[in-house]
Amino acid sequence: MASANKKAKELEDPGSGEGDARDYDVEIQKTLEEIDGCQNQIDGLNEKASDEILEVEKKYNKLRKPYFQKRNDIIKRIPNFWVTAFVNNKEIAEILEEDEEDALRFLNKLEVEEFEDIKSGYRINFYFDENPYFENDVLTKEFHLGSSGDPASQSTSIRWKEGADLTKKAKTKAPLKGRKRPLKHRSFFDWFTDHGDPSSDEIAELIKDDMWPNPLQYYLAPDIDVENGIEGDGEECESEEDEDEEDGADDGDEGGEGEEGDDSIVVVEDDVDEDDDEDEAVNDEDDGVNEEDDLLVDDEGDREEGEEPE
Repeated sequence: MASANKKAKELEDPGSGEGDARDYDVEIQKTLEEIDGCQNQIDGLNEKASDEILEVEKKYNKLRKPYFQKRNDIIKRIPNFWVTAFVNNKEIAEILEEDEEDALRFLNKLEVEEFEDIKSGYRINFYFDENPYFENDVLTKEFHLGSSGDPASQSTSIRWKEGADLTKKAKTKAPLKGRKRPLKHRSFFDWFTDHGDPSSDEIAELIKDDMWPNPLQYYLAPDIDVENGIEGDGEECESEEDEDEEDGADDGDEGGEGEEGDDSIVVVEDDVDEDDDEDEAVNDEDDGVNEEDDLLVDDEGDREEGEEPE
C-alpha cells in the first residue's frame, strides 16, 4: 500500500523532451479532481446557456421577420438605396467594379434568411428588377453544413445576357497598382460565385451580421460623418493651419517694420545728437564772448587803477 508521500499520479511534462513526469502527492491530486469537477459543472451550464440562447434567438427571429419585411417595403421608395449602402461600406466597396455598381442599381431588395435551427446555416437573397446584365429575378447565396459536417456554400447560377458576363470582365482586368495586399475576391460577382472557403467568408458575414441588421447606417454614412464633425474637424485643422501661416506672415512683417523703426529711431537720435552738438557749439561761442567781455572789463579795471596815482 502506497504512503501519502508516494506518487499519486504521474503526468508527462510537455516542456521536457525526455518524458520526465510531474509528480503530485495525494492532497494535490484531490484538489485537482475537485477543480476538474467544478469545471465540468461550468461547462455543462455553458452548454445549457447556449441551447437556451438559441431558443431565444429563434423566438426573436420570428418576431423580427415582419419588421424586416416592412422595412424592405419602405426602402423600395428610395432609388438606389442598396447600392448606396454597399458603396458606403469600405469592405464591399473594395470589391465593387464600376459595371457591378451599375448592376446593383437594379437591386430592389436584400434579405438574410437564417435556417430554423440557426446553427446549420443561412441564405442571402438579392432581388433585382429587370436589367441589362442577367435574366434572374433573385440571386441566392447559401451557407450550410455539408455532408461531412464542414461548412459549405452554393449559389444561384447566373444567367448572363449576351456579352454582359461581369465575372469575365473582372478576370481580364489587372489588379490595381499600389494596393498593399491582394483582395481575396476580385469583384462582387466573383465573391458570389466563389465557394472555395465558406468558413471564412468575410463579405457574407459582413452582410449577415452588419449590413442586414441596420442598412440605414451605411446609406447615411456621409451624412453621419458630417454630423459627427469629421469633415468639420478637417476644415478646422485647415483653418488653423491657414491662421498659423497668416500669423507667421504677420510676424515677419512686424519684424521688418520693427527693424525699420529701429533705423528711424537711430536717425532721430542722430538728429537729437546733432541738435545737442549745435547747442553746445552755440553755448561755447556764448561762453567765449562772455570770457572776452570779462577780459575787457578786467583790462579796463586795471587801467583805471593804474591812472589814479597820477
